[in-house]
Amino acid sequence: MKYLIVGLGNIGPEYADNRHNIGFMIVDELAKQEGVKFSMSRHAYHTEFSYKGRNIHLIKPTTFMNLSGKALVHWMRELKVAQENVLVLVDDLAIPFGSIKIKPKGSSAGHNGLKNIEQLLGNSNYSRLRFGVSDNFPKGRQVDYVLSGFDRDELPYLQELIDRSIAMIKAFCTIGVELTMTNFNNWKVEK
Repeated sequence: MKYLIVGLGNIGPEYADNRHNIGFMIVDELAKQEGVKFSMSRHAYHTEFSYKGRNIHLIKPTTFMNLSGKALVHWMRELKVAQENVLVLVDDLAIPFGSIKIKPKGSSAGHNGLKNIEQLLGNSNYSRLRFGVSDNFPKGRQVDYVLSGFDRDELPYLQELIDRSIAMIKAFCTIGVELTMTNFNNWKVEK
């Protein structure tokens, strides 16, 4: 069984540790824990590993956030991965920092990466792991906020949240999105 895990973000060192790149941070840590390395391929950095009989493919699109759908659709076709086996990792302003939610479908909620994915897939019926980044920014400063790093008081919790995201990815690939929602969605980091 094949799974495609799509970490959303922007390529380039200037974006490396910002909120918008949490998808990249999660798949980077997962690859590190599994002892695999990304290599440059078409529209994305790609790597894969096996986990409990599942073949899990990780990609980091090189198309920049607003064209993430191009990479996702290419890799779904290339690997012949069913849409229900795709999980998109994304930052979410509507969720407080410290919470992570997984959903089987939903709207883009104004997120340009998700908008592009929906446009190219023709629907919004794909699972997404929504990593809460809060909305602590002044009116009109959303772009600056998501393209900046995590706050000093958030950094001590970041590794725990990334590890929790990885546990949710592995659960998605083994027990499915519904049970993963039941088992994980009410959890929150203890500050």
